[in-house]
Amino acid sequence: MPELDATPPVGFAPCRYGQAALAPMPWVRITSAVPLASAGHDLPPPGMSAILGGARVLWMGRALWFVLGAAPDLPGMALSDQSDGWAGFRLTGAGTRAVLARLCPLDLHPAVFPEGATARSELAHMAASITAEADGYLILVMRSFAGTALDELETAMRSVAAQDAIGG
Repeated sequence: MPELDATPPVGFAPCRYGQAALAPMPWVRITSAVPLASAGHDLPPPGMSAILGGARVLWMGRALWFVLGAAPDLPGMALSDQSDGWAGFRLTGAGTRAVLARLCPLDLHPAVFPEGATARSELAHMAASITAEADGYLILVMRSFAGTALDELETAMRSVAAQDAIGG
């Protein structure tokens, strides 16, 4: 029987345009977690993310969270592996808000969207999850949109870098 190798949703080398850098999110297990009606839980509130048991937990919508990494013990939760359905990007460096302003309608000012904040939104008309991190943003899109998201992010990065180069 042939051996199958896992392939990343989008393969590209980290890149930098101007002050912004883009890298693929390292592969991690992504597990959806939905609380059962009778279960209490200690998950982050809507619009926030948190670290629980060494895993990153993102609010993804009404009664839905994604656990990135090894899922901690979550009694009373319905869990489903979503790893092969999503692609992740890390956008870091100065100018990241200007890059995302070209692609996303969210107000990403730190006073409104501080580190740990997360939202479902759009990224160039694609459904996305955007999470503020200490040095930039974690962006998740459906795997089938990974190539398009990469192209849109690189185009916006080039645009911001060109504008900065001419003093705009």
